[in-house]
Amino acid sequence: MITFTPYASGSSGNLYTVSDGQTTLMLDCGLPWKKVREKLNFQTSEIGGVLLTHLHQDHCRGAKDAALSGLDIYASRETLDALSVPEHRRNVVEDGRLFVVGSWHILPFSTIHDVPGAYGYYMVNFAGEAFLYLTDSAFSPVRFKRLDVVALECNFVPEVLSENVASGEVDSFRAHRTRRTHMSLNTVIEFLKANDLSHCKAAWILHLSSQNSDERRMVVELQQTVGVPVYVAAS
Repeated sequence: MITFTPYASGSSGNLYTVSDGQTTLMLDCGLPWKKVREKLNFQTSEIGGVLLTHLHQDHCRGAKDAALSGLDIYASRETLDALSVPEHRRNVVEDGRLFVVGSWHILPFSTIHDVPGAYGYYMVNFAGEAFLYLTDSAFSPVRFKRLDVVALECNFVPEVLSENVASGEVDSFRAHRTRRTHMSLNTVIEFLKANDLSHCKAAWILHLSSQNSDERRMVVELQQTVGVPVYVAAS
């Protein structure tokens, strides 16, 4: 059984774990390492590895210290180079190239963001259960055969963002970047409709904008789409 646990989500830092009861992996490490250890009750030795999506600090701030503390880091070459991860802890992943960590078979895929080497991860365990982790992307360029648990960004509601631009709360440059690099509620709904959800047991939404989202609306509309519980990863 897949268990997804959020510890921090949003522009101030992202930190999650996923476990199938055999192998626990850290998904992004966007807090200072001291804070990461506190969040995980100092049980970081039980982590089988750290998967990083990209090189923005809110997703990788603590990764180098995680490596220095003995954890293997899995990420694109661009991300690992930017962080100066020690060679013996570096694990370069590539778009579409499967790799294995413990009981997980993991497929990285390129995402639509504004830095090089940004990836999402599709993971299948020995029992055949599938998990998707997708954040900081304008949309998903890939469809998936099976999804048991999904954890994906739902950053903004288009109407809310437009209203904030009109009122002057959000400048037009920032709004343009948000639309180009993050997933809206509408995009998430269309993505879920395009994939097989017959095995889906739970959906998590991540990285909600503090200004441009509407948590209640997101949960209601997504739950109507997937027909399973929808949870919000608290910031």
